[in-house]
Amino acid sequence: MNHSFSHANTSNTSIGVLLHNHSSYDQSSHEFEGQSNDDQSHAPLLFRKCYARSKSLMQDELCKFRMSLKWCALDHSTPLGRYISYLTFLGLAILIPLMTSFSVKIPSSAPSEDPLSFNKLVQVPGSGLALISFLTLCRFFKEYGLRQLLFLDALSEDSPDVQRGYKSELDKAFRYLSYILLPSFIVEFAHKVLFFSTVVVSFPVIGVGVVPMNSIMFLLGLVSWVYRTGVFLLVCVLFRVTCELQILRLEGLRHMLEGFGSEPSVIFREHRRIREQLYVTSHRFRFFIVGCLVVITVSQLGALMLVLASKSEKNFFNSGDIVVWSAVQVSGFLLCLLGAARITHRAQGIVSVATRWHMLVTSSSGGSDDGKNDDVPEMNGSATPNSNERDHSESDSRLHNVITISQDPSAFQTRQALVTYLQHNNGGITVFGFVLDRGLLHTLFAFEFSLVLWILSKVVVLS
Repeated sequence: MNHSFSHANTSNTSIGVLLHNHSSYDQSSHEFEGQSNDDQSHAPLLFRKCYARSKSLMQDELCKFRMSLKWCALDHSTPLGRYISYLTFLGLAILIPLMTSFSVKIPSSAPSEDPLSFNKLVQVPGSGLALISFLTLCRFFKEYGLRQLLFLDALSEDSPDVQRGYKSELDKAFRYLSYILLPSFIVEFAHKVLFFSTVVVSFPVIGVGVVPMNSIMFLLGLVSWVYRTGVFLLVCVLFRVTCELQILRLEGLRHMLEGFGSEPSVIFREHRRIREQLYVTSHRFRFFIVGCLVVITVSQLGALMLVLASKSEKNFFNSGDIVVWSAVQVSGFLLCLLGAARITHRAQGIVSVATRWHMLVTSSSGGSDDGKNDDVPEMNGSATPNSNERDHSESDSRLHNVITISQDPSAFQTRQALVTYLQHNNGGITVFGFVLDRGLLHTLFAFEFSLVLWILSKVVVLS
């Protein structure tokens, strides 16, 4: 009983020391903000007002995003822009797919393959994903704005390396979009040309007889496909960019631990800031991720059942739409899942780095030569260390050469409290409490593969 009481007392003391150091660090940062220009010349760079990022620089960095939003009729900065955005979505994502589905007919001279059932199957999930993405963007622009959505307002608190890396990620964001959209557009364009050159588009209610509108519907259908695909991929790219920012910050946190020169209170403050932004990101995108998962799963399984149940010959004419849209769906959703899984992997890796840092500092605090030699692996003359062993040896050498060990027992308690905190807060992006890590990806793959095998078994039994 005395042992448990002492253990609880030690834990409370450790947490108190950590919070005391954190509060003193926050107080020092506010003192820097209140100093004059002469006093701030001796302050760290991150606390100087002259190094704060200006709004003009933010507009320059978001110029490509703003231009893409205007070209896609997604500019909600003005009331007129919002009305144009709503009308554009209603026309390109709802009305044109409906017109394409009900106005296309197969002429008697066409091949025996029927492409209409496959075409109608593609229109429903395409409009569904566009609807989820459009509602997500509308909520983002109404509640947050583009700069706050991408965490650009708080970027001035980060190191210059993180700022440069994030600017590079913003520049590469449209590369992800082009890598998926351009090849898909080329294939879809070829399929639309073949499709509308074979079928007949007619509106019997207009005038007397039938009015052919193949060329007009070809252009409208192609614009509708680009709009729906672009809206869906744009939200995926925004999610990937926010994930890359947190990955850069976690990488900087790992360098702080490997440098052996940072105070535990500084590390605690930085990790808590990353955790808060990860929670905000998870809360913002959870409905988008769950909605896309449901729509993609249903559409892919429905397409598989329809293709296997159809007795007609499968070729590019009647099933090209399914191939293109399936590739777009899977590529965009994997872009989100892989970004979230990378964050979780880096966040979990911070715990091992912090534990090793705590062990090395604690073992070196004794000041004995035996403890120092135990940290470096002993090698025989015939043995050759691998790259991991050399990295550990180099970092251990940096530890003994750089760090100044404090004999104060509170230092050990502070480090222990920090390691305990990191062990219980090592998650990344979550969706309603489920962490999007590699384990969840394996579970999703096993679930989807089981459904595919079940559908194949049904098809084999029925055939």
